[in-house]
Amino acid sequence: MIRRLTWFNATALTFGFTFLYLPIVLLIIYSFNESKLVTVWGGFSTKWYGELMRNEAMLDAAWVTLRVAVFSASIATALGTMAAIVLVRAGRFPSRTLFSGMVYAPLVMPEVITGLSLLLLFIAIGLDRGMLTIILAHTTFAMCYVAVVVSSRLVTFDQSLEEAAADLGASPLDTFFSVTLPIIAPAVVAGWLLAFTLSLDDLVIASFNTGPGATTLPIKIYSAVRLGVSPEINALSTILISIVTVGVITASLLQKRLVRRGYQVE
Repeated sequence: MIRRLTWFNATALTFGFTFLYLPIVLLIIYSFNESKLVTVWGGFSTKWYGELMRNEAMLDAAWVTLRVAVFSASIATALGTMAAIVLVRAGRFPSRTLFSGMVYAPLVMPEVITGLSLLLLFIAIGLDRGMLTIILAHTTFAMCYVAVVVSSRLVTFDQSLEEAAADLGASPLDTFFSVTLPIIAPAVVAGWLLAFTLSLDDLVIASFNTGPGATTLPIKIYSAVRLGVSPEINALSTILISIVTVGVITASLLQKRLVRRGYQVE
């Protein structure tokens, strides 16, 4: 059944997309503003991108953020995948409810509480705050998202494939790496990308657990914005938006190519 586009639907779509994307469009436009005042148009210029490339503090924060995101996403993916396997495959075992509650708790826990509790933990064990504490903190709250994504794939997994591999003499470890992991790989990759994105975007938890020499990009941007929005922030935001846009388009094209080749994309 094909529904006609009425004036009400068209108006609602227009207002909705305008509300969502107009601020982003304005941000991109003013990143090319000649004037240092972000609300006053002074002509077209790319000088703020050059200023951004010469801002060592901002570049260092971006490098720290990238390293933290890669390490925390990788660790969270490994732990989250194992937690998902236990939740889906282990059946009922003592303290299962407690285990599942601990895995999913960061999903509903306010970030302020998570960040403060981790800070108190690191202080109690005498661990100096720095890049390691941020990685551990991001791993803690990102792991549950990976577990949710991978669990949803394992629920619909055809275990007869693993049984066939076992009948052919494969060990449980060989079965996992040769049969299970390739099939759930799209969910694992999706979990890694989600954890990576959450780490890049986090401000609250990182602000509780950061230390000298471990300032992430969101913290740096927040500190800079408190003193006033500068055109460099607009330029940086435009670069991030461009990277995300390219990533989304690339993923969509790859997904369409896989569908055309007959693969099932989860």
